[in-house]
Amino acid sequence: MATHTASLFTIATGSSDPIYRQLIEQVRRLIAAAVLKPGDVLPSVREVAVTLAVNPMTVSKAYNMMETEGLLSRARGVGMLVAQSKLLEGRENLLRPTLERAAAEARQLELDNEAALNLFKKILGETK
Repeated sequence: MATHTASLFTIATGSSDPIYRQLIEQVRRLIAAAVLKPGDVLPSVREVAVTLAVNPMTVSKAYNMMETEGLLSRARGVGMLVAQSKLLEGRENLLRPTLERAAAEARQLELDNEAALNLFKKILGETK
């Protein structure tokens, strides 16, 4: 049962995403990447709030939402743990919202599917 520090998280202050949503998304990605594993202890609300200079209620809201979703579970005397029973659907689902926005933009620009896919393949090839 590994304990992770609050430095696990970062906040983009200029982002349009609320801070609690940023925290949730980061935990999802860390679980999908197996950085966080079932049984791992997350840093306390207070520790995250102090490290990131955010309101503890914001961190608490994120943790509560993740508990409701089944990503985290609460252990008396220990804190919040990565849940044993429910891991994320998969890495593909983390990319889905970004690709949906890109597909909508391609339609707005009246790009056909083949042109959009070729561009995506080219970009993927550039990042290797």
